[in-house]
Amino acid sequence: MLYILHGEDDFSLHQALERIKAGLGNPDMLSVNTTRLEGEHLTLSELKDNCNVVPFLCPHRLIIIKGLLGRFEPGGKRTRSYKSAPRSKKELGEWQDLVTCIQQMPASTVLVLVDVTVKKSNPLFQKISPLAEVEPFRLLRGDNLKNWIQKQVNREGGEIAPEAIDLLADLIGGNLWTMNNEIQKLLLYSQGRPIDKQDVARLVSHAREANIFALVDAVVEGKTRRAQGVLHQLYQDGDSSTHILAMVTRQFRLIALVKDMKPELSIWQIQKKLGLSLDYAVEKTLAQARFYTLEDIRQAYNKLLETDLAIKTRCYDDQLALELLVTDLSASRT
Repeated sequence: MLYILHGEDDFSLHQALERIKAGLGNPDMLSVNTTRLEGEHLTLSELKDNCNVVPFLCPHRLIIIKGLLGRFEPGGKRTRSYKSAPRSKKELGEWQDLVTCIQQMPASTVLVLVDVTVKKSNPLFQKISPLAEVEPFRLLRGDNLKNWIQKQVNREGGEIAPEAIDLLADLIGGNLWTMNNEIQKLLLYSQGRPIDKQDVARLVSHAREANIFALVDAVVEGKTRRAQGVLHQLYQDGDSSTHILAMVTRQFRLIALVKDMKPELSIWQIQKKLGLSLDYAVEKTLAQARFYTLEDIRQAYNKLLETDLAIKTRCYDDQLALELLVTDLSASRT
């Protein structure tokens, strides 16, 4: 049996893999009969050897291969070297014979290929997908994400207000690992009552980060009064001046990194390079980067450094130093 699980939503992909495992017999014995292989440097001969091993005291042998299909993605290193060639044996090399390998492997072998999103034009995918159960796992967005939040809370025996769902979706985005963790925390905190918007704002670890984005948004737009208002809200939420300054500096560093990236990168690739777990954070950073040149960012960095020195040398009170910084950064955008 062959499964192809691919997509950027690795939470749902992981759940699908666990469902496959659950149908293959005793978990302890299955773990003994499970082999994980990295597809990047795997040879067809190595795959055949593993697929043909008879399971030990278990009805099935599970082979999980990560990243094999990615080797043959259009535009990847493998396919670029054969840019002028048609999709043929030359392009696939020995993997042209993978179909035969799959057809000849024992009925006891369950082969699972796991990868990030695979295009339909992938030549290896085109050859083997007719033999497989294919499940794509795209990142959830919009109403699909909100429906998932509602169902996840209900599945755990809880209730949640629509406004709380909206805020959760905005703050966390399609990272379902993070979303599931935050839902578990909210369910424990609410102790049986419906989760409301205030619970999310109070408890979700990314709520204050959202206020940092709001602060930088106001600075970008030259809205000094709005920026000062968000700054005071951060103080009321218990953030220290040094933490706020560090977060603003971090955000300008992310903006600088985005400006220096190649324009053809996908949002997922940018998210990975920035080390951000939230869709929301990536989208806000991309939007903010459009308003800045690299020279603008250099000048902002100089002002951030001056503020840091002013605080450390006690030239100004911490809060006053930040208020002057926010006013200065905002004024430079008008």
